[in-house]
Amino acid sequence: MFGRLGAPEIILILVVIILLFGAKKLPDMARSLGKSARILKSEAKAMKSEGQDNSTAASAPPHDENPAQRTIQAAPGDVTSSRPVTEPTDTTKR
Repeated sequence: MFGRLGAPEIILILVVIILLFGAKKLPDMARSLGKSARILKSEAKAMKSEGQDNSTAASAPPHDENPAQRTIQAAPGDVTSSRPVTEPTDTTKR
């Protein structure tokens, strides 16, 4: 159906992407994509280790203590996600 992508096709695709999004937005988009990939990788690793822990815990007697909750932490040097987020207030008149 579609042929193989060669160098001219890839260059054309990159030019169209730069024209659509602009050169200033591309580094931010790449940074966001990298953060998402790191988070996905760490979550997949945590789920895999959780699955291995559950398989060994199934044969062991249950513990009375509650397991610690996991938190997703930002990447080192990531200052954009450390800002507090303000929630919108209800400004509609009734």
